[in-house]
Amino acid sequence: MNKNNENIITSNLQLLEWFEDGCKPKENWKVGTEHEKFALKFSLDENKYLPVSYEEKNGIESILNEISNYGWKKIFENNKVIALTKGRQSITLEPGGQIELSGEPLGDIHSTCKETNEHLKLLKKIGEDLNITLLGLGCRPLEKTSEIPWMPKDRYKIMREYMPKKGSKGLDMMLSTCTVQANLDFSSELDMIKKTSVAVKIQPIITALFANSSLSLGKPNGFLSKRRYIWDDTDSDRCGVLKIALEKNFSFQKYINYALSVPMYFVIRNKKYIDCTGKSFADFMKGKLDSLPDEYPTIKDWEDHVSTIFTEVRLKKFIEVRGADAGSWSRTCALPAFWVGILYDKDCLDAAERLCKSWNFSDITKLSYDVSKKGFSAEIKGLSIMGLGRELIAISKEGLRVRRMLDNSGQDETGYLEVLEEIISSGKTPAELMLYDFKNKWDKDINKLIKNLSY
Repeated sequence: MNKNNENIITSNLQLLEWFEDGCKPKENWKVGTEHEKFALKFSLDENKYLPVSYEEKNGIESILNEISNYGWKKIFENNKVIALTKGRQSITLEPGGQIELSGEPLGDIHSTCKETNEHLKLLKKIGEDLNITLLGLGCRPLEKTSEIPWMPKDRYKIMREYMPKKGSKGLDMMLSTCTVQANLDFSSELDMIKKTSVAVKIQPIITALFANSSLSLGKPNGFLSKRRYIWDDTDSDRCGVLKIALEKNFSFQKYINYALSVPMYFVIRNKKYIDCTGKSFADFMKGKLDSLPDEYPTIKDWEDHVSTIFTEVRLKKFIEVRGADAGSWSRTCALPAFWVGILYDKDCLDAAERLCKSWNFSDITKLSYDVSKKGFSAEIKGLSIMGLGRELIAISKEGLRVRRMLDNSGQDETGYLEVLEEIISSGKTPAELMLYDFKNKWDKDINKLIKNLSY
């Protein structure tokens, strides 16, 4: 029983204060970038790339051990290294061995892109030493989900059992997808409301701009962002479009009520994961969680619980925008640049809001599916995603220009959007360009595709 612990939570007021503690004055706003990538190894015997397991020679464990030689601290679970930390950065493992960098909150895009480049350069070097190929795509282009080895993390054992009860593609999501996301600050509850609402509404356009998962099992899969489609049938309790952000009375408290309605996954006690799948955090706050009777949650329990909400836009003490396929180095830097340009300048945020003001939950849900299939050919209320994407990039560029954050050579942050401008100018999503090269440049040879697209 932990009733005397000063960190226990027994009232919604404590949860409200937790969110309010995230409010920061504009001069203290930062941006963080998180990105995942697949680790593959070429098999001469099978003449194809295979997913890398944790314990095999030169496997995932070896990657983490090699990275630790560059100033990263090992984090262990059951005597196995499962993560690394360095300052406010962390490197973690997704269920199928996807390697994720959770970057430090930094003051400008130059810094976060430098961090990304240093991470990818290091991984590329280690990959070459271990004969491992690192690939940034929204979903695996070749492997079946059943062929992918699981990482030795107890939370994934719990999710592995629970996910198939909630949707048919939960295991596909865990094992076979990669994304890139940005984390952004807010100054007040009202600022959070506006930023979150706009982000939820325009997220499908970002999905189209970054669509990069049009191949599965070595052939076209009928989608441009198969990753986005997979999320549609993962777990309706905690995934998809954040509906409450579009309601007139959206607030911190509204999000708290929503988070409390999301069934739990686990509680960590003494470094062990206790299965609480389907249980109520609200009951936990009353000391009535049957797996931990007469025990109350701590702030850390709340943080763990909030992290198991998987909507495309997610609220913590900052806003996470999570709906882009993993991709090239330049697009990994472009994602945080785009969102900073839109959300961190009042005039630009207002301009983006005007574009999407009349869109409702049904519109956005439909658009999310449509862009996963059609990309720029999708429409919302008679407006083309191509045109909306062009307008939003222009708005973001102005936001970055006004910020006037210069690097050592005197360049502002607008250059990071050039790759998105090129995508719009081409009229093709990255997924369509990849399909064209797959058919015409790489002779439908998935090995050539992986080799050419790897980091």
